[in-house]
Amino acid sequence: MNPRHSDTEDLEPHGRESITIEQGGVDEVSVVPWTLMIPRRIARRVGLTRKWATLFVVLAGLFTTSSTITVLVVSLETISKDLNSSVSVLNWSITGPMLAFGVVGPAYGKIGDLYGHKKVYVFGLLFAGIFAAMTVFAWSAASMVVFRILSATAGSATGPAAMAYINRLFEPNERVRPLGLWSFVTAGAPVLGVVMGAPLVETIGWRMIFVIQAPLLLGASLLAWNLLPQTSRMKNVKFDVKGSVALGAGATMFLLTINRGHSWGWTSTPIIGFGIASIVALWYFVRVERVAEAPLMPLHWLRTPNIILPISIQALLNFAYMGGFIVVPQMLEVGLGYDSSHIGWLVIARPLTFSITAPLASLFTMRAGERSSGILGASGVIASMLLLSSVTTGSSDLLIILGLGLSGIGFGIAGPALTGLVANAVDDETVGVAGAMQQLLSQMGAVIGSTVMISVHEMTAAHTTVVRSYGLALLTGAATAIFAMILATRLRSTDRSLKTA
Repeated sequence: MNPRHSDTEDLEPHGRESITIEQGGVDEVSVVPWTLMIPRRIARRVGLTRKWATLFVVLAGLFTTSSTITVLVVSLETISKDLNSSVSVLNWSITGPMLAFGVVGPAYGKIGDLYGHKKVYVFGLLFAGIFAAMTVFAWSAASMVVFRILSATAGSATGPAAMAYINRLFEPNERVRPLGLWSFVTAGAPVLGVVMGAPLVETIGWRMIFVIQAPLLLGASLLAWNLLPQTSRMKNVKFDVKGSVALGAGATMFLLTINRGHSWGWTSTPIIGFGIASIVALWYFVRVERVAEAPLMPLHWLRTPNIILPISIQALLNFAYMGGFIVVPQMLEVGLGYDSSHIGWLVIARPLTFSITAPLASLFTMRAGERSSGILGASGVIASMLLLSSVTTGSSDLLIILGLGLSGIGFGIAGPALTGLVANAVDDETVGVAGAMQQLLSQMGAVIGSTVMISVHEMTAAHTTVVRSYGLALLTGAATAIFAMILATRLRSTDRSLKTA
């Protein structure tokens, strides 16, 4: 084997030229910068190929940005006292970043597809770090909310960029394993943020969380700038400004309608106005995409089963997954009277099982196919919702742990497989925006799920016991997961009979 060629074969799949590691004009391999020699030698000793090292770099940045979106969710009361505000106002420090992380992603994905994902990723980390640092000096609730939203808006660039690197580094028949790690970070990091939030705030204070996060993000951006290869860029193609604005506005107003509908009143003027405006904006988005030179989302995706089905299934499962994550701690605290430390030890079962299952599920998926993984994963979520809905006063901790663990296992099996199907069904030139669309719809599922489940609990609490009302809310998650399982039976698994040449 040519020793010069061996330096690049770990970076790019054979026969592909999507990524270059050196400056423009270099055909295949030029002189490797001396600053990369030490990391490369270390990587060779531990058996880490360059494409896996690249994957870990981009996922590290994604984890650092997404884990802090929810880290304050259980400490809003403490922060509201510190800032002389109310929990209802500070709720926007959680809701706002969640909305921003999902809504802005498609635009970042398209910009990366057009102009290269390296710069999008690096500058996303950089500005996320800057706004995280500004959060440390927040002087009021409003300033804190603004800085958190701006940080999440910048950090949302890391999701589609990470997906794009996976699609360019790995062949279709080997993407399930890295996508398992991607799914763990995108779905698991916010959950871990919730679990870690209360102990961190109690131990070091909420401002210190961002004192730690800011240099991590800034250092990650510098590391990514030096180590990440640039992705290919499309030439002479314009960015779809109208489509991006229409989708962003429509998605934002739709999520606001769902998220604020119960607290503001479903028949209130703002909610009705947001709902109508979201429909108009999304209708306009479809019109724009039909005639756009480089549409943000090719409309034929809506007619492609292995794109629209996996995205829809993941949104439905996230309805149950994230909705259950909001409902169960409330059920344990309000309904069963558990203290926060007891709840913390119980709910950690879900991120723990997810973190173990998501990377390992690739072995099953590569043997059985994405269709089987989707069905099995949805079945795990269904079983989880049914078990948790049966919890009553006197139920054992083991039953609760089993219910939460099944949710993590189910989503850990289905998530990577569904993401892999979407990545394999689109062209390399559009993989960034495809990943962002998946991120957006998944976020919509999470917001709708948590809102609907809480609404079901509040509407039924007056007619039954508190614990039972939470159980009925969890049954709505089971219903959506059943629908997801039915859709999963229509998936077509990737053909892995074709080997890399």
